[in-house]
Amino acid sequence: MNVKYVDAHCHLQFEQYAQDDAEIIERMKEENVAGIVVGVDLESSKKAIALAENNEHLFASIGLHPNHASELFDAEAFHQLAQNPKVVAIGECGLDFFRPVEVNDAVKEKQKELFKKHIELAAKFNKPLIIHARPSKGTMDAYHELIEMLKIAKVTHPNLCGDMHFFVGGIKEAKECIALGFTLSFTAVITFARDYDEVIKTVPLESILSETDAPYVAPQSRRGERNDPLAVREVATKIAEIRNEDQKLVRQTLVENATRLFAL
Repeated sequence: MNVKYVDAHCHLQFEQYAQDDAEIIERMKEENVAGIVVGVDLESSKKAIALAENNEHLFASIGLHPNHASELFDAEAFHQLAQNPKVVAIGECGLDFFRPVEVNDAVKEKQKELFKKHIELAAKFNKPLIIHARPSKGTMDAYHELIEMLKIAKVTHPNLCGDMHFFVGGIKEAKECIALGFTLSFTAVITFARDYDEVIKTVPLESILSETDAPYVAPQSRRGERNDPLAVREVATKIAEIRNEDQKLVRQTLVENATRLFAL
């Protein structure tokens, strides 16, 4: 398959695709779109692997989302899954401070402890992290705390790397993440919101990935509908437009970036 696009983050195993996942996956193959199916808990991680094993253009990431920090992290089970050759990353993991009522200091500590377990898992199997960072309103707190944790982790695990999924930080946070060996991925939100243009213009193209976070955040052309990985084509096109660069060059570089990070 001649891959022309890589959706670095989608959830094709979610119930929103229960009726037509096979059709979408086939359309992805026809359109030369590869995808990384990302788990948010043990069950969805297993489903991600099952889809990846049955489709050459799909790959899997395994993890426990920070919003599930109160759940048990079954280290033994995740260690078993990490050994599957179609598992190319660890996550979705990280810190989510967005819900002010629910996220108190105790919850933050649980999220941090959970994130440390994902770091250890990634380091053990030499796989990149897929990081979810969602700061509390009007701040960049989740990014700042994640960056400090990664700096500490890199002392012991210098090869640690990964992707900042659905990046919503500023230029300062972007540069710090890149300095730590992390890429930044952008979703179809960039087709209708201008909040991320300056970051996309400023950072090196080699540090950017395209993603959909499907079934969430459909592009402007399908606003309000269920999203799918085919929308990554519109994301790549918009990145080129924002940067005022050649679309083919940007598209090819985005594929190269994902291939390099995830060893596809």
